[in-house]
Amino acid sequence: MIFSGGDKVEVSSQADGFVGSYFSATVMSELMNEGYVVQYMRLLKEDMSSPLREIVAADEVRPFPPKILATEFRLGDKVDAFANDGWWVGKITGKNGAKYFVYFETTGDEIAYPVSHLRVHQEYVDGKWVSSKNRVLC
Repeated sequence: MIFSGGDKVEVSSQADGFVGSYFSATVMSELMNEGYVVQYMRLLKEDMSSPLREIVAADEVRPFPPKILATEFRLGDKVDAFANDGWWVGKITGKNGAKYFVYFETTGDEIAYPVSHLRVHQEYVDGKWVSSKNRVLC
């Protein structure tokens, strides 16, 4: 998919410590069909002076996923948990009261989140969104 300046996207990084994460950004410009200059919505430069801008590969950029209303999750559901200014892929491992425990395979951590910090995990495959339950959504 080709994006233009001003498009709102999510960027998935393959950098060490960031695998399995998605960060909201705005495309600033396209780089000859090989990548994009993006400006992150929540990530800041190291000196905290302004939003972080960086060059990312085209295969690391996708449109925002459609919203799926989810008021509860089941054991084993693949989800994205909002933490550290981005969405991180994990799996539901339990529930205690109003919080769900999410296990992150990339780090081995298990952390509790309220449902408001969780979303159904979706992949963008061949121009279509597929939920973690393998249903084509749109």
